[in-house]
Amino acid sequence: MTPAAVEAAARADRDAHPLTPGDLKRMKRTPRAKIIRRALALTQEEFAVRYHIPLGTLRDWEQGRAQPDRPTQAYLRIIACEPERVERLLNQRMPVRNDVLDRRV
Repeated sequence: MTPAAVEAAARADRDAHPLTPGDLKRMKRTPRAKIIRRALALTQEEFAVRYHIPLGTLRDWEQGRAQPDRPTQAYLRIIACEPERVERLLNQRMPVRNDVLDRRV
């Protein structure tokens, strides 16, 4: 079927109602952890370890028992856009600076 034929068939279906501008406004555009995780082809355990998220928290988000707060939503957006960079930054070893360790407060 062509895209035009698909659209015509959808519009002809009495049970298929197009979304109104009000419907679209109410819809949340927050990235969902499960969608991001699946797009990266990771298990819950792998995703949790890789991005330093407690496994129980990730499961709660995915099962709808909890919602990520605003900073976490931003973090998930960054993971969705730059997963390799986030992983690299989180898991890199920071060099030890002796001059910082030698200071006394």
